[in-house]
Amino acid sequence: MGTLFRRAATTARALSQETAALAEHLLRYPTGIAGESWPLPAPDCDHDAHRPVLLLHGLFDNQAVFARMRRALAADGYAHVHALNYNPLTVDVRGAAELLDRHVRHVREVYGGERVAVVGHSLGGLIARYHVQLLGGDESVHTVVTLGAPHEGTLAARLLRPLPVAGQLLPGSSVLEELRAPAAHCRTRFLAFRGDHDALILPNGHGALRHPDLWTENILVTATGHVALPVHRDVIARIGAALAEAPAGTAVGIERISA
Repeated sequence: MGTLFRRAATTARALSQETAALAEHLLRYPTGIAGESWPLPAPDCDHDAHRPVLLLHGLFDNQAVFARMRRALAADGYAHVHALNYNPLTVDVRGAAELLDRHVRHVREVYGGERVAVVGHSLGGLIARYHVQLLGGDESVHTVVTLGAPHEGTLAARLLRPLPVAGQLLPGSSVLEELRAPAAHCRTRFLAFRGDHDALILPNGHGALRHPDLWTENILVTATGHVALPVHRDVIARIGAALAEAPAGTAVGIERISA
């Protein structure tokens, strides 16, 4: 009885957080439709102050999902955080990864060749992974953070037909098979966050990034769903700390953040 009560309480807490996060995002959504102005202007400070970060939203979303994270990163000294909007109605994972590649290259040019960190929510995380693994993006991206990304696919993608991206998100798709290929060359560090109550990643374990060649930390966030991940206080703090670390060495494991 005690175990059932604890599970029910955890589920109720996750549902409450997800509902609050969704309500907040719906209010902010109109502010992110226009997107940022590209190309970016040249910075007016020394290159030593640069630590460029590029944010990539998920399906049917826009940059507004990162509003809280942007404020927190700015408070930590990240003055060069940019977001890229894309249209999943017209591009698939491969096309969006090529678009991301062009923007990453531009960010590097603007900031004197400095490598970039990319934070991707949901589909955005999978696009960022495709970019660094299969398009040579690891040369330009030192860290990829994924939030609720369907690294092993999701059965929820059946509801997305006939979008061009739908078939690519199903377990066993050609895109996911490409991502399973050897990637010993990849120099990018990955942090893969997933919520234990994510209703859009089915089954839930498919939100973990499992690849023998990739430098990966899988972080399970308890009592948390899909929409709540980008606004979760502890997740944002963990991302800020990770981006401040020099990417060196190898770390593969599972970490847990309790709500």
